[in-house]
Amino acid sequence: MPLPNSMRYIAMHEPGLPNVLYEAEGAMPELKPGEVLIGVAYAGVNRPDCLQRSGAYPPPADASQIIGLEVAGRIAALGEGVTTWQVGDEVCALTPGGGYAQYCATPAGFCLPIPAGLTLREAAGIPSGTTSSTACNLLQVNRS
Repeated sequence: MPLPNSMRYIAMHEPGLPNVLYEAEGAMPELKPGEVLIGVAYAGVNRPDCLQRSGAYPPPADASQIIGLEVAGRIAALGEGVTTWQVGDEVCALTPGGGYAQYCATPAGFCLPIPAGLTLREAAGIPSGTTSSTACNLLQVNRS
């Protein structure tokens, strides 16, 4: 299935409460080598997303300015050199931004398979919590 030329995403008029968010239309993300393009079915909402919306946590200069750090959906395209995933694979992923959109680019290594028994909706909240828990567990192990 061919990809569209543009996509819808959630933008914000200015930093603030949730009422600053609105639907906009813009360009599709451009894939860099090693990235995948995910057709977003669901986006998780986490504390950094809320902090970005409020203006207290700006995205890195090289990241998407669209809010959204975790998504679940299907891989729609592969960047150069990606061999671990196939178009159509269902994944959940941590993203460097851009998750509140129809399509989101993220490094292939940031993707996880959807755990058995979970829906895409349920899996959308996994990446941020999983990476935080894993980091905490690794720190605890290394301190032992």
